[in-house]
Amino acid sequence: MPTTAPGRVRPDGTRAAPGPGAGLLLAALATVVWSGSFITSRALHDSVPPVQAAFWRWVVAVAAVAPFALRAAWRQRALIRARLPYLLVASLLGVTLYNTLVNQAGLTTTAGNMGMIMAASPVLMALFDRFGGARLGPRRTAGMLLACAGVVLLVGDGTPSFDPRPGDLWMFGAALSFAAYSALLRRRPPEIDAAVFLFATFVTGTLLLAPAFAASVVLQGGFEPVTGTVGPLVYVGVCSSAVAFFAWNRAVALVGPARAGAVYQLQPVCVALLAHVLLGESLGGVGLLCMALILGGVALAAARET
Repeated sequence: MPTTAPGRVRPDGTRAAPGPGAGLLLAALATVVWSGSFITSRALHDSVPPVQAAFWRWVVAVAAVAPFALRAAWRQRALIRARLPYLLVASLLGVTLYNTLVNQAGLTTTAGNMGMIMAASPVLMALFDRFGGARLGPRRTAGMLLACAGVVLLVGDGTPSFDPRPGDLWMFGAALSFAAYSALLRRRPPEIDAAVFLFATFVTGTLLLAPAFAASVVLQGGFEPVTGTVGPLVYVGVCSSAVAFFAWNRAVALVGPARAGAVYQLQPVCVALLAHVLLGESLGGVGLLCMALILGGVALAAARET
């Protein structure tokens, strides 16, 4: 795993910084890969307890990233110690909480709903930008209201009533956690190598999750390590964690959370298609309407004010 993006080589031999197109492509890569993680969370809902699925996902992710980052992490250990408070918060939001909440949501809602609710996270990213001093403007505000209307209709089964399933509420929590993590990436310590940052947050988040994992094993028992459980955990550990988080963090660094969040709107489409093909879930007319409202609202919210 490279620690820096290659960029373009100038005539004088130096490398130019990657353009915004590279950031958007990386955001798209992360979005497509993460779509598959919602499918695996839903597929594992009756075989692996949510906390245990999250814990083993990050153990696999640590093992996947370690060969590329361990030596550099040792060299930068003083920087890691100096930035430990920031790393603790980023790890809690992006590692410990986010995926655990997604797994918990998979117990009581569909993968399609999970994807569409998460599609509203760019709206939350815009709100965090506002708290950070950015101006929302009328277009972004209208987009957020439109996306929120789509979410309300989704959880109300086509009626403007807020009657969510428990899994929908867990997904709202996951969306909030992911949006806060993405906003926090704006303040990522530049002196810490990108792969080292990823490795440090994965290790820290896994350690924070360890007590809940131990409690889950004692209270719920373990799970059977067969192909149907180990295979999805390897996928989410390597692809949805190591690869997707590296791509997303780099995308946010290149184009910012708002523009990366605009690309994230592809996720409900990917999730809906995968859920239909792999899990046999039907989207229906109401789901299509809610998808249109959410995607339209997110696109409007992410657009630049003229």
